[in-house]
Amino acid sequence: MSDRVDQVSNGSSTAQQRAAILPLDRFNAFSDGVFAIAITLLVLEIAVPSLSTPLGPALLELWPDFLGYFISFSYIGGIWLSHAGLTRLMKQGDSTSYGLNLLMLIFVALLPFTTRLMVTHLAGPDVEIATVIYGLDVLLASLTLSLLIFHVARQPHLLVDDLAEDSLKGIYRRRWIAIGVGAFAVLLAFVAPLVAVALYLVVAVLFLVLPLLGMHRARRSAGR
Repeated sequence: MSDRVDQVSNGSSTAQQRAAILPLDRFNAFSDGVFAIAITLLVLEIAVPSLSTPLGPALLELWPDFLGYFISFSYIGGIWLSHAGLTRLMKQGDSTSYGLNLLMLIFVALLPFTTRLMVTHLAGPDVEIATVIYGLDVLLASLTLSLLIFHVARQPHLLVDDLAEDSLKGIYRRRWIAIGVGAFAVLLAFVAPLVAVALYLVVAVLFLVLPLLGMHRARRSAGR
């Protein structure tokens, strides 16, 4: 009788585990779609000079637009690289990872708007507010991605093998360097917005370079 109860209990537990497992194909497909659309919208926000204005001076006047495009492209590219590095080490997802992923994508999808907001008000009286809003957007996107990495690293059943946990912890630790500088830049935006924009550029490059360095180290380690 007790054996039968144990079998029923084990069957129920297995069914619950299967119900909690979610595939990675839609997880990756939806995420890549949002990343691609967000980056495309960034460049669509840059207006082409009209035929009635000299092209050289008109392009020079667009320098804030190109600066905002480069910063946000680097941010999104860096987040996408880290996201790709994460899913490479996953074999499946769960409801929490799906939820954190959607939360991250909320802030990624908002970047075309906050980028336009910042570059439009860069020389205006509300530059501090616009710069803070932009900084908060990228900071929240970065924080939610780090929370996603942290969650997955603590769920061995989501990972491809035992080594994946150590790899994710390394990715998680490296990200906090850029996140700390980004948080400081948001605070600085209240008093020195243009300096904060320069720091946003530094952080964006860090977010782009750090995952590339991590992938390079992993490739070298695998080749040994």
